This record gives sequence, structure tokens and C-alpha cells, in this order.
Amino acid sequence: MNPYILAILLFGLGLGTTITFASSHWLLAWMGLEMNTLAIIPLMAQHHHPRAVEATTKYFLTQATAAAMLLFASVTNAWLSGQWDIQQMTHPLPITIITLALALKIGLAPVHAWLPEVLQGLDLTVGLILSTWQKLAPFALILQINPTNSTILIILGLTSTLMGGWGGLNQTQLRKILAYSSIAHLGWMILVLQFSPSLTLLTLLTYFVMTFSTFLVFKLNKATTINTLATSWTKAPLLTSLTPLILLSLGGLPPLTGFMPKWLILQELAKQDLALTATVAALSALLSLYFYLRLSYAMTLTMSPNNLSGTTPWRLSSTQLTLPLAISTTMAICLLPLTPAATALLTP
Repeated sequence: MNPYILAILLFGLGLGTTITFASSHWLLAWMGLEMNTLAIIPLMAQHHHPRAVEATTKYFLTQATAAAMLLFASVTNAWLSGQWDIQQMTHPLPITIITLALALKIGLAPVHAWLPEVLQGLDLTVGLILSTWQKLAPFALILQINPTNSTILIILGLTSTLMGGWGGLNQTQLRKILAYSSIAHLGWMILVLQFSPSLTLLTLLTYFVMTFSTFLVFKLNKATTINTLATSWTKAPLLTSLTPLILLSLGGLPPLTGFMPKWLILQELAKQDLALTATVAALSALLSLYFYLRLSYAMTLTMSPNNLSGTTPWRLSSTQLTLPLAISTTMAICLLPLTPAATALLTP
């Protein structure tokens, strides 16, 4: 792709998200979301592969539906209350419709079915943007409206954690596994949203760091299926030994970074007398943990048949930039000791 066009598209992505962040009026927020969608579409379809084009079409249709729902709900809100302000949502009907529209935008279950299909058709770099940056603007809106209907949030959260765990169990494609992992993590964030918005934000940030690291590992190995991971030790032996730690951090095992948000969320749910919800969420994390362990096993405990030509890649220096990978991997593995600082910042 032409670097000037790429720069314009990336600028459009950043501008769309920033407009949504800065807006207090529903029309402006909707405009930011639309800019975001329109800027990423050429990036998604840049390889002109039929699967990429199909994924782009699916993405466009779901995002357009969500944006139309959002616009419809905000007009309904203005009609019922005379308010266009995001913070001044009072009527339960527009709040519920907007919550569902934003759930469709970020891919929460039960409106999640588009996410694995879309992510599977994209290359890893655009997949990374879709899994991280594209979640920011809708999340800013969810945090601002602070949905009052607690039942719908808990149902969305629990369904997402369960579907994210179940959906990934039988997958062999890495991008689909990462999509289901994304659905499960978003479920955890939505569960705790009404009780502690700052904790949701912390979970989102740690999820971004871990996902960024995982995508970069797969990109370095040019891996898209579990079988490809088995040959990764010939390309980058040290990275192969660290990757299971990143994956287990995504699964939420102590003493890794990913344990921190899960621990704090379960603690918060227990404080709110939602012991059953916390138990179901914790059990659903085991489902996700199974397929992370499966990836770790395929990567480090199985050895592909090897010959002399197979061991050459690690002798050749990689052309890819590895500094972002090094920083994000360190953060994905080592940040658990900062939990007291995080909790101190979270408590108002």
C-alpha cells in the first residue's frame, strides 16, 4: 500500500477514536465511530484476497448495523428527554439499545459471531488493530453512559466469558483462538463495569498489552495455525520458551500479569454479593486456559521432524522490529507486583 494512503488511513483511525473520546454529543460520537470504521476498511481489504474482502464486507455490515442502532437510540433519547448529551441518559429504553449496539460493535456474546469470522480473514497486523484499537471508542461510550440496567450487563458478561471459552476449544486457527480470547476478556470487563469502571479500564489495558505481545509473536513466526507453531523453535528458540508465559498470562495464571485483573474482578464481584456470578466467571476462565495450554503444548513440548535445513532460520537475523515485542512481552509477564499500586490508583 502507498505510504501516503496508509498514513491518511491511520490518521483517520486515530482521529475517529479521538473524536469519540472528546464528544459529549451523541451525533459527534456516532461520527467518530463511523470514521473509525471507514478508515480501517481499506486496511482490511488491502491484499485483495477473497477471504479478506469477505471479512471486510462482514465487518462493514455489522458495524453499520451497530452504528444505525446507536443513531436510532440517541434520536429516541432526544425525543423522550430532549437531551443529546451522552452523560444525560435517563430513559431505560435508549440506554438498553445503545448498550446492545456497542456490544455488537466490540463483539460481546451473544452478538459476537462476526468477530472470529472477520479476524480469520485478515492478516495479523490488521487483526491486531481490530482486537485492540477498535475497541477503544465503543468502550469510552460504554463507560460514559454507565448503563443502569445491571442485569443486562451481567448477562452479556457471563455469556461472553462462557462463549469465549467454549468457542475456542476446538479451533486450530490462531486468529480464531485470539478472537474467542478477545470475547472472553471483554466479558470480564463488562461484568465489573457497573461496580468499578476504573477496574474495567485496568483490565482493558492489561488485555491490550498481552494481546499485542501474542500477535507480535505470531507475526514474527508467520504462524496462522497451531501446527505452524511447532516449528517456531528453529526460528526463535528464546522467544519460543517465553511464549507459553505470555499465553498463560492471557489465561490469568499467577504469578503473571494476567492474574491481576481477574483477581481484582472476582474480589469486586464477591464484595457485591455476586458469589454465583464470580464462580461461573472463574470456571469459564478454565475453558480459556485449556486452549492457551494447548497452544503452549504445541509450541514447546512437541518437536516437528527436523533436518539441517530446518535449523538455519535462527542463524539469519530477522528483518522485523523486535523492540515492541520485547517491551510488551516483559509487561505481559512481569507486572503482577504492581497490583498494590494499581489498587491504590483505582480506589477513589
